[in-house]
Amino acid sequence: MISSKTNPPPPPRPPYHYHHYYTPIPPQPHDQNSIVLPYYHDPPEPKPRPVNWHVIIPVVILLLAALVYILWPSGPHLKIERLRLTHVKIHTRVPVCIDITLNVTLKVQNVDVYSMDYKSLDVKVGYRGRKLGHVKSGKGHVRALGSSHVNAKIELECVKVFSDFVFFVEDLARGTVPFDTVTEVHGHLGLFFFRFYFETKLSCEVLVNKDSQTIIRQHCHRKH
Repeated sequence: MISSKTNPPPPPRPPYHYHHYYTPIPPQPHDQNSIVLPYYHDPPEPKPRPVNWHVIIPVVILLLAALVYILWPSGPHLKIERLRLTHVKIHTRVPVCIDITLNVTLKVQNVDVYSMDYKSLDVKVGYRGRKLGHVKSGKGHVRALGSSHVNAKIELECVKVFSDFVFFVEDLARGTVPFDTVTEVHGHLGLFFFRFYFETKLSCEVLVNKDSQTIIRQHCHRKH
């Protein structure tokens, strides 16, 4: 007879515990020649800056305008430095006339970057709108951004002033004489193979002191 009694199940196994064992690393001897380097990160590549055309274009235009202004030929500047009334003689016999001698010193200033060669320089002198005479000098040369003085002598013999005779005598007695001058100069400005023709005309009203032989006042303007 087979027994119906079964064997009991085996008891559960206890949980397994994991044990980790670490062996400490022995300390390294201190080396004074050792250097610890940090980890180097590559810097990020810089982004290209956008071109600011709103600033570049106006600056370029201003530079070009300044260059054109400097290189553009403008012709010489003229100025009467001296106008001396050195000799006056009144002829009272008919016809009434006057002998006048004037010494004129004219300054020719070249304000351009080109050298200047003028072919002629003509100075006309008048009194109260009436032409008395003129003198013409020869050619000359003025270096770039330089100046030159031109001396001229105007001798007027037996000039008939008619109705202005009384005013002229009064001005002589007062000691100041007003003169009208028109100065014309023409020639060429040059740099290497470039040649520029110029013609300048200057009209002035000059008040001369007869005693000190100096210019008291002058008012000039260019004529075109």
